[in-house]
Amino acid sequence: MTYPVPDVGTAKGILSLGNAYCHSQALLTAVELDVFTVLHDNPATEQEIRDQLRLHGRGVRDFLRMLVALGLLHDSGGRYRNTADADRYLVSGQAASVVGFLRGLRTNLYPLWGGLTQTLRTGQPQVAGDSFEAMLNNRQELDRYVRMMDGLIQVVGPRLVEAFDWSGYRSVLDVGGCRGNLAGQIATAHHGLTVQVFDLPQMQPVFDEYVAEQGLTGRVRFYAGDFFRDPLPRSDVLVFGHVLHNWAYQQRQQLVHKAFEAVNPGGALLVHDRMLDAELSNVDNLLASIIMALVTEEGSEYAISELTELAEATGFTSVSHQPLDDNETLVFCHKS
Repeated sequence: MTYPVPDVGTAKGILSLGNAYCHSQALLTAVELDVFTVLHDNPATEQEIRDQLRLHGRGVRDFLRMLVALGLLHDSGGRYRNTADADRYLVSGQAASVVGFLRGLRTNLYPLWGGLTQTLRTGQPQVAGDSFEAMLNNRQELDRYVRMMDGLIQVVGPRLVEAFDWSGYRSVLDVGGCRGNLAGQIATAHHGLTVQVFDLPQMQPVFDEYVAEQGLTGRVRFYAGDFFRDPLPRSDVLVFGHVLHNWAYQQRQQLVHKAFEAVNPGGALLVHDRMLDAELSNVDNLLASIIMALVTEEGSEYAISELTELAEATGFTSVSHQPLDDNETLVFCHKS
């Protein structure tokens, strides 16, 4: 896809591109303040918004006008209300909400971009090597992380559930499935399937809470382990979602091999990630790949062709792919 960047053939366009982070910060700040949730079904004046959000007042009027200019709010005679899309995607608790992801972006990823120059010079990420382990052992940070992951799965999960023909299969294993958002969507849509999540032991408490909230206790099971050290439970269908991009080629190769060993004969491996196309023209996915350089030791987004070659070399007999949205690709790897 072609990213709608400003016209960089002009000084104005170049300056606009350089200033684009301000637009991002306006959105992330509005999400942090929960502006859109406050305005959900409740249009409000500037003063009412100031009172509800406990804002000082300075800059608020122009901030709200900017959200209008960005197409996120409507101004109807001095009363602000969400646009239809903001009401769908930016209200906490809505089914299609991406608020969890944006909050994680604001807290965890946005600050790291200031270190891009250093990462390009040194090859080192902008997070400490033990930061992921520390996050896993901090319940507040873990909750933020799983909600960030949920923000992605809320968008692509329903499309994945619809894209695959689940008939004829009995079991599904979501590897690195976090607190079970995708697993829950699969279990809800296909009651005859045994659905399981495999993830690190620290994820089990948030998993147990989530499946209980969704009324899925007993229908979605959790297996604790490390997918590099421990064998994967056998299943008819195995899912790697936003997993392979965390690792270097050799580790991706190892995980695809382990998946082949775990998938029952006649089963399938499903992989979804923000993969790179042959033209390397998707700016969003190139940005996602740079994020992996900022947050992992060796991770990156990877080409669809790379995964296809890995899967076929491992023994999968039929490999195909289709887009889940403008940025996300789903690859089907079938085992004879």
